[in-house]
Amino acid sequence: MKSLLTRTLAALALTTLAACGSDGNAPNGSGQISLILKDVPGDFLVAVVTIDEIYLQGNGGRTVLSSTPVTTNLLTLAADAATLVDDVTIPAGSYSELRFVVSGAYIEVDEGNNSSSIYASSPNYAGLPLGAVVAGHLQMPSLGTSGLKVKLPAGGLTVNSGGSKILVVDFDVSQSFGHVAGNSGQWVMHPVVHATGIQLTGSAQVSLTLDPSVTLPVINNVQITLADFTASFTGSDNVPRTTAFADPDNDGTFTADLLWVAPGDYTFDIIPPTGITTFTTTPALPATITVAADGTASAAFTVTAASP
Repeated sequence: MKSLLTRTLAALALTTLAACGSDGNAPNGSGQISLILKDVPGDFLVAVVTIDEIYLQGNGGRTVLSSTPVTTNLLTLAADAATLVDDVTIPAGSYSELRFVVSGAYIEVDEGNNSSSIYASSPNYAGLPLGAVVAGHLQMPSLGTSGLKVKLPAGGLTVNSGGSKILVVDFDVSQSFGHVAGNSGQWVMHPVVHATGIQLTGSAQVSLTLDPSVTLPVINNVQITLADFTASFTGSDNVPRTTAFADPDNDGTFTADLLWVAPGDYTFDIIPPTGITTFTTTPALPATITVAADGTASAAFTVTAASP
């Protein structure tokens, strides 16, 4: 696992653009900025948005950071992250606002009784899955024109000449969508979004291996592998952040990452796939993983037994 500042995020990386616009009152020189998008876990099944443009607002007007559209399911970002802007050069100076221009969105909500409903900004929204049935309208007041305003730390952002800023933009899905008053067939998007400095966040990576003496069972004619297990991280907010194990190097060591989260102690546990009733690991679970600011915590576990 590379350090927090140098890790390359593969998911949803936008093509970066040289910033346009200028700030007439900015000091000489330029700096760089990167943006990373995350999500606070919520109760929705799906929350997809399309971001058409990202820009900073300063004394000299608008400085565009990216104009390449990206569509992402915000719920996948609770334990992961997406790099939206990577080292874009902008004029040095002070910026009062960061804005996202959102052209479309849809949410899927659990209606109970094993049913769900989709609410979209348009029945023809390009981000909808093939064959989706839209049950109602999702309102997005002004998000496609002036854009949604992101709360910046300390009320603003200062980029010094030769300096570099990395911001984590946290989209709180659970607070960003609600029913339209008096109309159960419509929802409204009122995003709750804020940005924090990267120095206030950290990451964790957990590796999982299988003891050579252990053979995972076959369940319903399917061979279970470590990729079927799920990592769960729970912080002081008591909200579990789950992410799957993967073995991109095919070396038998599976890893699960928790990226760009607040420093502190996280209770770590492993959720077995359906059909496995008991399993043991070394060290024993649950365990505590301490995430430090601007660093990556690591831990390793070995499955020593698994029974269907």
